[in-house]
Amino acid sequence: MVRMTEATYFILAALLDGPLHGYGIILRVGEQSAGRTRIPVATLYTTLDRLEENGLVALDREEVVDGRPRRYYRVTDDGVAAVRAEAVRLQQAAHLVTGRIAVMGT
Repeated sequence: MVRMTEATYFILAALLDGPLHGYGIILRVGEQSAGRTRIPVATLYTTLDRLEENGLVALDREEVVDGRPRRYYRVTDDGVAAVRAEAVRLQQAAHLVTGRIAVMGT
């Protein structure tokens, strides 16, 4: 299983709506995290390579735009399962804390 960092989580989540190229992923991550998570280009491609090696994302297609290759990535079924499991884990962790705070009356 891939270590699920915040960047990994948001990259996989960004791809749930369909294939995106690198800059599109960076923009979607920023949108989905309300600007809280910013992924540098080097981190993005290192993470995408790792996710691809682990079967969580796949190269969807490659286009040439203005003479430069643009790769589009898609999330695989295993990637969907991984990000879903992480979302459930985060939800359970948040519920544990918010439940304890509610008991304290604050």
